[in-house]
This record gives sequence, structure tokens and C-alpha cells, in this order.
Amino acid sequence: MENENQQHFKIYKPYKMLSQFSSNASKEQRKRFLSELGVFPEGTMPIGRLDEKSEGLLLLTTDGKLSDHINQSGIEKEYYALVDGAISAEAIQKLCDGVEIGFNGKKYMTKPCKVFKLEALPDLPERSQKIRDARHGPTTWISVTLTEGKFRQVRKMTSAINCPTLRLVRVRVGNILLNAMPSGAVFPIENLKEIL
Repeated sequence: MENENQQHFKIYKPYKMLSQFSSNASKEQRKRFLSELGVFPEGTMPIGRLDEKSEGLLLLTTDGKLSDHINQSGIEKEYYALVDGAISAEAIQKLCDGVEIGFNGKKYMTKPCKVFKLEALPDLPERSQKIRDARHGPTTWISVTLTEGKFRQVRKMTSAINCPTLRLVRVRVGNILLNAMPSGAVFPIENLKEIL
């Protein structure tokens, strides 16, 4: 049974913010942390992470057991990635089948996943830092849905097919959607276990 006193939130983690509340590392003192998005209950932790240059849906909870369960359960996570170049159907198929990336100094074959080209531009907040525009060549938005989450996995996967990621936004975790949240927004979630 879920402890009634546990609290959960969904946030839109902004670009250039770390997925943590603070750091004692001297080189990270000037970085942006989740604590600037509001006051959270003691013991609140992010479920998984988004790297500093990635944005979008991040779940927070005070329930450590639930956090571990979600991280290890293979729940789908969907990302919208703006990639450099006009991505081919063949390249998309390679991503779906699995590509070789580097992970912890070793070669790793990614698990099969769902990838498709977005037909329309996604409705996302303007990013604080400009992304290069079409004058420098074509770009393509793709959707990537994974059931695993290696460090910088989507970026490494698109690099493996020579279409580097220019912007990366997580839009879904399980059944929880980013929807039209503004960057930096925080929404409480009533029953996290039920909607995942």
C-alpha cells in the first residue's frame, strides 16, 4: 500500500538545470538546481534524471520505494528529439532495431524501441538558448520511446546514425504527459502509482 503521506509532483525541468536540489561540488555552485522551482517537502527526490541540456517531464516524489520501482520497471519514457539533418526511413529503422553506443567505457547495444518522425512541429516552450536555424541545413523532429534509460542514451543513439540531437524534451513517463506545461512549472500529482 502506498503511504498516504507521500507527495508527488510533475515538473517541466528547464534547459540548463540539473536534476537535483543542490550540490556540494565546487564546480557546480553556479549551476541551476530544482530548488529554484519552489519549496518541496523534505525528502523529495527526482525519479530518474534528465541531463543538464535536456528538458521536459521529470517526476518528483517523497516515496523512495516508488522511485526505485519506477526506475527499474521498464516503464515507457517518450522523448521528442530535434535532430540535425533530414533523417531517412532507414536511419529510423536502425534506431528502432537498436544501435551500438558507448556506455561506461564499453560498447552497448540499445534495446528495440519505438521511433517515428513527427509530422508537425511539437508545441513546446521557446528554449532559453537559441537553437541553430534552417539556414544551416535541415532538421527533423522525431519521437523516441524507450523502456531503458542509459546515461545520455537518446543523444548517443542519434549520434550513432549521424543525426546529432540539437534539442531533447521528455514528453511522457508511463501515462503521465507533459502536455502544455510551461518550462519551470510544477504540478502536484494525487496518485502516482495509479496513473503510471
